[in-house]
Amino acid sequence: MLCLVTALERQVFDFLGYQWAPILANFTHIIVVILGLFGTIQYRPRYIVVYVVWAAVWVTWNVFIICFYLEVGGLSKDSELLTFNLSGHRSWWEEHGPGCLHEEEATAGLGALHGQSLVVGAGCAMVHSYVEALHSGLQILLALLGFVYGCYVVSVLTEEEDSFDFIGGFDPFPLYHVNEKPSSLLSKQAYLPA
Repeated sequence: MLCLVTALERQVFDFLGYQWAPILANFTHIIVVILGLFGTIQYRPRYIVVYVVWAAVWVTWNVFIICFYLEVGGLSKDSELLTFNLSGHRSWWEEHGPGCLHEEEATAGLGALHGQSLVVGAGCAMVHSYVEALHSGLQILLALLGFVYGCYVVSVLTEEEDSFDFIGGFDPFPLYHVNEKPSSLLSKQAYLPA
């Protein structure tokens, strides 16, 4: 459930920053988390397996986001990769990070539009790329916990399906027990003395 709450929180901030690739990824993640919860409640291992596979993809996506914002491997946080070249915005945290001071630049001529001329990153307590990396790190931690828990639930559910006894139900010590070894008495013909 915490995974769902943090994904919704991240979705809100990605919408505020007009980052369309993370918006699509977060939306898919929210749908798959709901599907995984439904699979757990309804004892549907296939839905949980979908969640487990998605958790691995989600970890990969978040590692990419960390590398993107920390500019690892030739990636640049100034590229239009996450916005699909549809927006001039980058990250909402870039202008509204924790402790950022909002100073307006003096623009010559036309006058500044409200919110369009903020000095980015002035006096921030934490750089926006670190905030995004921390969000992704939290998502990785929750996805790994979900992956392990999902694998455990799938193994328990499939084990329960395999242990069903059609005569005794789920009872591990049934009253009626069938001997699984063939008896030699059954294969020999019994002769009665005349």
